[in-house]
Amino acid sequence: MEELKEKAILVSVILTNKDKQTIEELSELAKTAGAGVVGMLTQKRKSIDKTYYFGKGKLEELKKLIEEKGANLVIFDNELSGSQLRNIEKILDTKVIDRTNLILDIFAKRAKTKEGILQVKLAQYKYSLARLRGLGISLSRLGGGIGTRGPGETQLETDIRHIRRSIVYIEKQIEQIKKHRSLYRKRRQKNLVPIVAIVGYTNAGKSTLINALTDANTYTEDKLFATLDPLARKLRLSDNKNIILIDTVGFIRNLPHQLIEAFKSTLEEIKFADVILNAVDISQSNYEEKIKVTEKILSELDYLNKPIITVYNKSDLLDILPKNTENEIYISAKNKTNLASLIAAIQSMLKQSCD
Repeated sequence: MEELKEKAILVSVILTNKDKQTIEELSELAKTAGAGVVGMLTQKRKSIDKTYYFGKGKLEELKKLIEEKGANLVIFDNELSGSQLRNIEKILDTKVIDRTNLILDIFAKRAKTKEGILQVKLAQYKYSLARLRGLGISLSRLGGGIGTRGPGETQLETDIRHIRRSIVYIEKQIEQIKKHRSLYRKRRQKNLVPIVAIVGYTNAGKSTLINALTDANTYTEDKLFATLDPLARKLRLSDNKNIILIDTVGFIRNLPHQLIEAFKSTLEEIKFADVILNAVDISQSNYEEKIKVTEKILSELDYLNKPIITVYNKSDLLDILPKNTENEIYISAKNKTNLASLIAAIQSMLKQSCD
């Protein structure tokens, strides 16, 4: 059996009952990134400690747990500030990352197209820039201690300038790609081809849905963020009219704002869509919470003014199948059941939006 390269302990402050679900999701994220979860540590608090995330005594308990489990990675379920990261690393003396860093790492592994890779790099640079002054252990490797304070500061300033130059360079490249996409979009609009964007929580089955509707061979995997790059596929409706289905990056609770900013050009496809399909994994007990997360992100992007059909996927796992309505369709993308009802709903909504 292959030994795990990174053995992770997950850490979370429980502020509300909902926070218990986030550490379960953090475990899925860690596995998706390739880490093995060897332990978890939580603490109920009224608020997160600004210096040590939670009590200093709890950090000492965490340090003992690291030694017991032979862990070499600690993942915090909230975004850490640069100073928190520095203070925690000083006590634990091991690699520490937060939820944002973990998601950025997954995105970096999953991005395949030039634009996707650039967008993730941009988000990583912006994340690093905000924390560079408090990176603790990783920064001390650049130089520090007695007699090296001046050069250490110079190195820090050099790194900051390098990151800022890289951000400007990447933003220019993304802007060029955005212009090309805009030309394609104008061509579709000129040809009067309706656009239907598929959104939803990560791993809700969006790519499987596109495959089922279009008989395409889009990559699917039962992991979070299996596909990142936008996919466009043609679908012929029953009235022989063509539409374009566009898959988008999966959403997740507390999606890092750096990623939302970086992927805005890709998410613009939703802005220009005629209809939005919100794919929901109804087999999950917390599916209603995930709908709220998707709606919150769409609201932040100001895209909630579009006609939306909620597509309840994996409905074959339900004991009782609810009835379809105009805006809610129950399907199984994997088994290709009830797709005719979904296509009819799309067709009806497109007709209404054009009238």
